[in-house]
Order: sequence, then C-alpha cells, then structure tokens
Amino acid sequence: MNAPIHREMPEGTLDAAAALAHASAKWDGDIVRQLTDYIAIPAKSPGFDKDWAANGHIDNVLRRAAQWVEEQKVEGLKLELIRLEGRTPVIFFEVPASAGDGGSRQTMSAAGPSQGAKAPSGGSEAHEVASVGAQGTVLMYGHMDKQPEFTGWRKDLGPWTPKYEDGKLYGRGGADDGYAVYASIAAVQALKAQKVAHPRIVGLIETCEESGSYDLMPYIDALRPRLGDVALVICLDSGAGNYDPLWLTTSLRGMASGTLKVEILTEGVHSGDASGLVPSSFRIMRQLLDRLEDSKPAACCPTAFIARCLANVWRKRRPPPPSWATRSTSAFRGPTTTAAAPPRLRCPPPPTRCRPSSTAPGRRRSASPALRAFRR
Repeated sequence: MNAPIHREMPEGTLDAAAALAHASAKWDGDIVRQLTDYIAIPAKSPGFDKDWAANGHIDNVLRRAAQWVEEQKVEGLKLELIRLEGRTPVIFFEVPASAGDGGSRQTMSAAGPSQGAKAPSGGSEAHEVASVGAQGTVLMYGHMDKQPEFTGWRKDLGPWTPKYEDGKLYGRGGADDGYAVYASIAAVQALKAQKVAHPRIVGLIETCEESGSYDLMPYIDALRPRLGDVALVICLDSGAGNYDPLWLTTSLRGMASGTLKVEILTEGVHSGDASGLVPSSFRIMRQLLDRLEDSKPAACCPTAFIARCLANVWRKRRPPPPSWATRSTSAFRGPTTTAAAPPRLRCPPPPTRCRPSSTAPGRRRSASPALRAFRR
C-alpha cells in the first residue's frame, strides 16, 4: 500500500526548509530539462523493441544520464556503465559513507563493519543511523526503459513529444521511471550541502524493468561483491495518491508469471468410451490453481456465517420449503460447539426421473411428493 510519510526526522538532523529549497532549485533549474530531453527519446523496453540494441535508444538515454551524474561532481562518487554480454546495460554508481560536520547534527564512523561505529548523542534514532552507516549500504534503484506508445493521448500530447503544463511534465517515461537517477543524485547533493552524515550509497539503474527485469538478476549476481551489505533498498519506482506530501510505498504485491499446462491424453477419444474414465484436464487445472488462491467463498468468511446469511436470504425471498428441505433446516444453523464440523449447504435431491429406476421397463414412476411441492 502507499502511505504519506507522517513522521518527522529527529530534530537537528536536517534543515528541511533548506533541503526543499535546494532540491526544488535543482529540479526546476536542471532536472526538468533533462527529463524533457529524455521523454523525446523512444527508449522502449526490449520486450517492446526487439531491435533495441541496433536502434540505440536505450544506450542513448543511459549515456546522457551517466554524463549528467558525472557533471554534478558529487564528492567521492564513482560511476560506471556496465554491459554484460547479451544483456541490456545498467548504470552503477557508488558514494562512500561520510561523517557529519561534528556539530549538533549526528555523526557516524565511516569505518568498515569490523571496526564498528561511534554511537552519537541524540537518542535511539541517531544510534540506528550510525549503525546503518557503519554496517550497511543504501541501494537506490530505478530504470530508464519505457513502456510503448499506446493510445488515448490528448490531441496536443504524445509519448515522444514532451509538454510542460501547469507544473506537470507530460510524455512517456518521465515518471516511470526516468526521474529515478536524477532524484537519487539530487537527494545526495541535498545531504552534502548541509554536511549531514549519510551511510554508503550505491545506485543501480537498469533498462529492462518494463519487460520483467529478466536482465536484473545477472547484474545483481555480477555486482554482489560491490553492492556490499545492503541494509536498505530505496526503489524509486512507485506511486502517490496526490502531489502534496511525499509518499512511501510500505508494501507492494509482486507478480509471478508462468505457463500451466495439463496433459492427459496423447490423442482424442470418444466421449462415450472415455467419459468418466479420463480425468478432466480443466478440473485438474482448477484444483492446482486453488492451491494458490482458493476460489471458494468460504476462503473469505467462516462457513457458518455464509450458511446463515444464505439461509436468511432464502427464507425472505422463497416460499415455504418443501418437506425434504424442512427436514434439513438444521444444516443452516451454525455449529453448536467449537469442535463441531462446519455446516454445509445441502442441495435439493435430483428429480426422481433422473435417478436410476428400479421399476419395470415401460412403467413411468410418478414424481415424489417433495418434487411436486418443489414444482408448485
């Protein structure tokens, strides 16, 4: 779920007004222009552009972003464009941990995990920040590949024709997710402008996210020694309820995709010969899917509750039940003890003529009293 951040930082950690002014100036004066140029480039994800390597759009936006990061001259920052064979490229940057100005703000040791950190004054929050700085790394993640054009654009708008209007920049990819690398560096700059201590920070910007990130894990494995002990991942690729506060995604459902195939027979058979003998592939598939997500209503509510609700509706909307239903009204009552089995709704018995007949051939059995009452 997405939720606005409502807790303030410990007093003295950061001058929020100065940080906002710094970030706003950087955003309005430079980053908007960078994103405008980025939107104009159709850097579609490889799932939507099979010739992405030959077209060169992904390489173009990645090189431009890398050049901008290097031009910021962030103290200690090292950046590298990395390309594994047959994979989409990524940006990897690293900013070493830094100490504060030694004044009222929190300070931390930049020593490695084995050396520990000097606990600052300022309460548990300050100690926690120091621990992360000494023993963990913050990973900032984003991507620069884009969704395809799609339709439904306003007449004066388009996916590759950026337009700035009423404080909003329209076009494909600006919010998903071209801003990530620029916002990451701007945040680091805001901390360094106030000499606020921060832990070691690394950034990983991929170009295969919109296609399922199938190239991401090979890079994670290749860069694992350089990523270090990651204590916090900041994924700059989520949503917000409005444009007023800063929003934080506290939980997010993932996606598992696959192809389920159930095979029973190698060739067709006549239904008269095999019906009832050969299992239904569709029924088997339903049972397998029910292991992941129970499709029965009882999975959401207690069975007794459903039985009582249905019984109440049935009594209000239906005429008095026939004799066979009157005898089984106890099925609609909840369990009398906690150990009792959950009640089940009983379906009416099949019509008499649908049952196997034990009468002599040629004689038609008359309907039962219960069936005649049900028909009336």
